[in-house]
Amino acid sequence: MILAGLVLKFAAYGILRILIPILPEACSYYAPLAMTMGVISVIYGSLTAIRQTDFKCLVAMSSVAHMGVTVIGLFSNTIVGIEGAILLSIAHGFVSPALFFLVGAVVYDRFHSRVIRYYRGLTVYMPVFSALFFLFTVANMATPGSIN
Repeated sequence: MILAGLVLKFAAYGILRILIPILPEACSYYAPLAMTMGVISVIYGSLTAIRQTDFKCLVAMSSVAHMGVTVIGLFSNTIVGIEGAILLSIAHGFVSPALFFLVGAVVYDRFHSRVIRYYRGLTVYMPVFSALFFLFTVANMATPGSIN
């Protein structure tokens, strides 16, 4: 939860508050490289998240993909891209730790497993939890209405 909620945001904050103001020409020069690495991390993180059977690893890989989108926005050198990266960082700071808490604390406490195929019948036993779990999962998938 701390990794997804805080540590991943330190890099975005450092790029925004230190790197871009101090070295603007270097950021412009290396922007294609940074954006390429961002695209690679989005693709790699998404493909890795698809293949996960452990739910905690799935949330972690989706966090890597979201931070790749943030890097692309920060190095786009446009106001809209930077504002979008800031909003995505804020939204990711709420949604991803919530998913880590729901999966790592609540579901693991109940089932003693994080394997996705064992999560059958959650709505029968925990209807309020299932609604929250669905809400945060849909928000993590970047549906309209969530800032993600």
